[in-house]
Amino acid sequence: MSINDLRRGQSAVIGHINKEQLRVQLLRFGITAGCQICCHTNIPFGPVVLKYGKQEIALGRELARQINITQ
Repeated sequence: MSINDLRRGQSAVIGHINKEQLRVQLLRFGITAGCQICCHTNIPFGPVVLKYGKQEIALGRELARQINITQ
């Protein structure tokens, strides 16, 4: 399962992040494997907006598919 599969209001724990560059980008926001995130909005044909702490982070669909999660 990936972040792309989350629906609005669902929470999940970040699992494996497939790409090194994406892992580094998320680390800048403090997001690493094991962090709990919440899906703020999942816009059809648009980005997935995550809520982590007091931050809201929009990820494109292609990036969201590369981040594995557990619930």
